Order: sequence, then C-alpha cells, then structure tokens
Amino acid sequence: MKFGPVPVTCAAGAVLAHSVATTTGRLRKGRIITDKDIAEMQASGMIEVIVAQLESHDTHEDRAAAQLAKAIIGEGQGVSVTTAFTGRVNLIADGAGVVVLDVAAIEAINAVHPMITIATVPPWQQMGPGGMIATIKIISYAVPQADLDQACAAAGDAALRLAQPMLRQATLIITEIPGGVGDKGRIAIASRLGALGVELVSLVMVEHDIHALSAAISEAEGELILILTGSATSDPDDIAPTAVRQAGGQVSRFGMPVDPGNLLFIGNLGDQHIIGLPGCARSPALNGADWVLSRVVCGIEVTPRDIAAMGVGGLLKEIPTRPHPRRGGQT
Repeated sequence: MKFGPVPVTCAAGAVLAHSVATTTGRLRKGRIITDKDIAEMQASGMIEVIVAQLESHDTHEDRAAAQLAKAIIGEGQGVSVTTAFTGRVNLIADGAGVVVLDVAAIEAINAVHPMITIATVPPWQQMGPGGMIATIKIISYAVPQADLDQACAAAGDAALRLAQPMLRQATLIITEIPGGVGDKGRIAIASRLGALGVELVSLVMVEHDIHALSAAISEAEGELILILTGSATSDPDDIAPTAVRQAGGQVSRFGMPVDPGNLLFIGNLGDQHIIGLPGCARSPALNGADWVLSRVVCGIEVTPRDIAAMGVGGLLKEIPTRPHPRRGGQT
C-alpha cells in the first residue's frame, strides 16, 4: 500500500486518508474517491490530497478483518460476527458462556504485522448474551494478503470459542447457625446460576453438622451440588469437606489463591460436581467462586492445577461486605 499526498486529479480510486472539508460539505476518511469527489475538491481549491493506494497484493481493511474473524472462530458456535466497518469486526456472544482462548495463537496473530490486531477479554471470562468477546481491527486501510494469510494460519482450527453451559440443574445446600447465611446468600447464588442458565431445582437447609450435611449431599438433585456453610469452612477436615467424603464423594482441592474466595473447595459425588462455596459468595460481587462455577457449568474441567494457576490476577477488589479490610496489618 502506498500512503501519502497525490495530486487531486490523480486520486480517483484511492482511499481518502483524512476527512476533508469542501464548499458543499465534508468528505469522510476511508471513502473510495470518485470523480465526483475530485470535482468537489477541485471546486474547493484543493490541489493535492493524502490517500492510501492499494496495490495488487493488498487486501482492503474490511475484507481483511472479515477474513481473519472467520479464521479465528472456526465453526464458531455461540459467537456472532459483526459486519466489517472501517477495518473493524467485533465477535459477540450469542448467549451465556465462558471464553476459551488459545493465547499462543492470539499472540502469534498479533505478531504477524503491526496493522493486523485482535484484542480479547481475558481467558475464561464469563459472558452474557450480547457481550463483546473480541474486536479485530485492521489499523491501516489495507494489509498485504500474504501477511493476512499468515495471520489466519496462526489461528489454527480456532483461536477463540465460547464454551456454552452444559449443566442445567443444581442443588444448593445451606447449613444453618444462629446469624448465618440468611436470604441474601441464597439470592446471590441463585442469580449466579440464572446468569448461566442453570435452574436451582432444590434449596436444602440443614444443621451445621457432618451427618445432617452428608445426608443432604447424598440426596441432592441435579448435576451440580453447591454447599454454603453458615460458618466458614477453614480446613480440609472441617464439616463440609468431611461430609462430602462421608457421603461417598471426593474432595480434590481445598483452598484457592484468589481473594476473596480463598475458602472454596471442589469435589464430586459420582457424576455430580460439588463446589464448596466461600462465604464471599453471599455477595453478588465477583469472587473466586465465580471463576470456578462458570467453568464447571460450561463443561470445562477444573483441576487442582487450574486453581493453583488462578493466583496471578487473583487479587480482586475489596468488597463492601468484607468485615475486615485487607490493609493496615489486618488479615
């Protein structure tokens, strides 16, 4: 692509690089200059104009953005692609889900040519309907097709996808103590499930006791069992993890390097997934439980190693409901 000033008389077919004012109005940048535009500029006293001239090996910004979008999402179920405009295409979530990225592929795409770019939300971001997952922007008015081909090849089969909810029903078990969870916790958790399209089929209130909780776990309906204890679970052998094991289940990880959210645990009872929720899940504010819940619901395996890797970026905002601010030597 050639970029720079040319005589107005030689500008037909080139891309107008900057908007220009004329005696009859304004010609917007990015338009393909016509003979009528040339006459209008000449009537306004213009002698030369800055343009971008595409060469035979170049691809126009809009076509390039659309081509790259197609390569990045592959089959792309659950992701919509906007119409390219001024070299930009947005990738939009059709519904709830979790964004799965091939980070190495995205980085490789952005390394091909400075004018070929894609910006995404963070890996594993939970999305709702209409949420923007990524934006592709061809910065210049055109890019060499050879570089575009290389960027598309770097995307592999699909550098980006939306994992959609697979679990549909959940049971929430709350253990009761004086001054415990209350209705606020139930509402916050039901809202989280609703955002992921999961039905809360059963709410079970039991004593804060190993045997009572174990029995409730054994009888829980749905593919997902959530446990919220009235008193914080503070050890792998505390009441909730012990009750899971007593019910015949397994606890695969207790604790996570995300704050708020440290006191989460995960496990299973046969094919049922179990998440032991930290006390901060009573608040609607983002916490570590959201990261785990969204992945589990969307069929993404969450291993102890995955949770260990959440520490980088795992220092989340203070939440108003936290009784002890993490400052001034307090813990």
